[in-house]
Amino acid sequence: MKTADLCDQFHEELEICEIPFVNYGGRKRFSGPIATVRVREDNVLVRKSLEEIPEGSVLVVDGGGSRRCALLGDRLAAIGSSRGLAGIIIHGCVRDTGDLAEMEIGVRALGSMPLKSRKEGKGEREIPLSFGGVRWKPGHYVYADEDGVVLSPRELRL
Repeated sequence: MKTADLCDQFHEELEICEIPFVNYGGRKRFSGPIATVRVREDNVLVRKSLEEIPEGSVLVVDGGGSRRCALLGDRLAAIGSSRGLAGIIIHGCVRDTGDLAEMEIGVRALGSMPLKSRKEGKGEREIPLSFGGVRWKPGHYVYADEDGVVLSPRELRL
């Protein structure tokens, strides 16, 4: 579903993300129920979430907007792809971008950074997040495409 079409029909109930995320995944358009994780330059809980959230979900990672290290690379994205996740949205950075582009999963992030993150296991999962002028709530739906990212409290059909 195109985000522009969703905005045309459902604009009063949508939240529109203000961040112009960069597309890194092989899937340009994706949507699904939101699962969340908040971390700070540490991707242990990102991996755990990718291994556990339901097929078809979109993992939203609030990395605080840090550009000091990558929270996702080819190995973690491969976990999400192999498990049938729809996508990953990171308020932070990714690496291995050439490999991400060839994977059947949507990946959006602020930018790329070759340095890997720490591995301490600190952070929180399945909590409401707030960045980009929107509230990312577990179980709500996110729709992403070339035009942007929109959120809805329910699954939408055109």
